Amino acid sequence: MALRGNLRDFTITQLLNLINLAQKTGTLVVDGPSEQAHISFREGKLAYAQIGTEDNSLAAVLHKANKLNVNQYRAIAERAGQMTDKELGLLLINAGYVSQEDILLNLQTYFTDVIRRLFTWVEGFFRFENDMLPPDDRINVRLDLENLIIEGSRQLREWEELQDEIPSLDMALKFTDRPMTNLNLSVEEWRVVKFIDPKNTMKQIASAAKLNDMEIRRIVYGLIQAGLVEMIRPQSAQAMPQVNPKMFPTQDKEEQKTLINKLIGRIQKL
Repeated sequence: MALRGNLRDFTITQLLNLINLAQKTGTLVVDGPSEQAHISFREGKLAYAQIGTEDNSLAAVLHKANKLNVNQYRAIAERAGQMTDKELGLLLINAGYVSQEDILLNLQTYFTDVIRRLFTWVEGFFRFENDMLPPDDRINVRLDLENLIIEGSRQLREWEELQDEIPSLDMALKFTDRPMTNLNLSVEEWRVVKFIDPKNTMKQIASAAKLNDMEIRRIVYGLIQAGLVEMIRPQSAQAMPQVNPKMFPTQDKEEQKTLINKLIGRIQKL
């Protein structure tokens, strides 16, 4: 089975289904708009995954999962830099830091999250390399693909519906006349709301808020359904400001909401 083509013709979910049915062993290489992903399989089961140059070492995965604290992670990085993941895993198990089950479960979770991120890739090229196996120094898992395929199918249907509702990200947004009091928005929604302006396109907002196409569409659709915003043609081109983690003078969530509501009020008066 020669697998090579364009993501416009075959979705990640369809590729996973083919690999699962054919019980393929090898690596699926996906070239996205800005990153390359490597997803390895053994007999149709997920074994390993990586996107770009992201650190997916065992130490990094366990640290992100709060199985290793900052000091433990730094000590490992300094003292065990030449140690393979397999050697490190054995050392951590013998030292009583984690169990073998902890290691496998957290790697499965990480690799699964990589697949979920690939579900949002709708542009790019792929090829399946039969002779390319995961790095020898990395720990492999053995995870069935059925649940991921079901989840990917659901996400594909959502993506198609969102594209129907919001066909172009080159449109801008403006606030409606509805009073914006007692809003209970998520962190991601607040990140979008603070950039809403008739001069800013959704594509610019997504870039500033570091959201992919599906995430920005999902958030905007929710705001539209809530009657908070509506789509309009952008008034004029405008460069988006850089995202600054210190943009707010306070880290208190309620105070941030108050500041954003004041900003919304000013924009509505424009």
